[in-house]
Amino acid sequence: MARIKLIGVLKDKVSILKATLYINRHASSVHVAVLRATTHHPSRPPSEEKIASVLALGHSSRITACACIEALMDRLHVTQSAFVALKCLLTLHNIIAKGSFILKDQLAYYPSFGGHNFLNLSMFSDNSDLAMWEFSSWVRWYAGVVEQNLMVSREIGYYLNSSKKDKEEKALALLDSDLAVEIEVLVEFVVRICDAPNSLDLQRNNLVYEVVRAAGEDYRSVQREILARVKEVGDRVDSVEGVNSDELIQLIDALERLEGCKGKLMLLFLNRKRNDGFWDTVRETKAMLVETKKKKEEKSLVRFVGRDESAESTQFWNPFLEPGQLLLLPSGGGWLDFGPTPIAV
Repeated sequence: MARIKLIGVLKDKVSILKATLYINRHASSVHVAVLRATTHHPSRPPSEEKIASVLALGHSSRITACACIEALMDRLHVTQSAFVALKCLLTLHNIIAKGSFILKDQLAYYPSFGGHNFLNLSMFSDNSDLAMWEFSSWVRWYAGVVEQNLMVSREIGYYLNSSKKDKEEKALALLDSDLAVEIEVLVEFVVRICDAPNSLDLQRNNLVYEVVRAAGEDYRSVQREILARVKEVGDRVDSVEGVNSDELIQLIDALERLEGCKGKLMLLFLNRKRNDGFWDTVRETKAMLVETKKKKEEKSLVRFVGRDESAESTQFWNPFLEPGQLLLLPSGGGWLDFGPTPIAV
């Protein structure tokens, strides 16, 4: 690890020196800010000052913001260091949480160039030694968390960390079907967070600890979004009988998956908050939905049986027939010969 640290320090100095020698002073300042926030240091996360320097680039022109995102993405895609990759992702995460609209806008459009995983880190692996190989799993996980953050924001119409005042009012205005879709998307984010590597002992590394802390902030934001929507579902439960069965199944399945994440969440975030009220609401709402689904199925069965009995009575029972007579079905299906057994006595 000491050798890797020394090589990393030398690489950082050379890269920053090259950036300062750019003829274009504007491009030079952008690259220097990005490089200083994403060094090879094995355990030191970027300081608030260095993150602030990157965020400040978003308060200039759109060209500067575009150059900032491009520099971050280029460094992320080129590096073979797990530590540099984690710092790039952490910087991008800070842009999503605290960056200017211009920076977020540039980042939000970038996915169109990269397919399903626009960060292109699903296969990332730092093979410099065994320890770095383990850190690589945190890079792949964190890339998924950052990507899912952007996907959820596009689905619900605003960034998770925004100070939007009418978030709860939005849940009130959603149609039942949209409510089910948004709950499912938000729960999928929680499931992604729960896919954290099993090497939780690596949280002793300051950089990994900071990454997990940032993911925890996302989880708390998602939890609030889920709670607002689950409460709304609970308030509508009497009218949810009008919702089709597929949507009911979708809601029940999403809440069951959410409950399945509880243990891993408590382990990942060191059980700092049990959030019993949240889990009680989820459990109670799911129970109401299960009961509603059961009632719908019973009503459907009663209607089906009643319709079946009515059809049987109409088609096969006629007290005026004599034994051995033929009965013409109303559907025009032809004559039925009931033989010597009388239909009615």
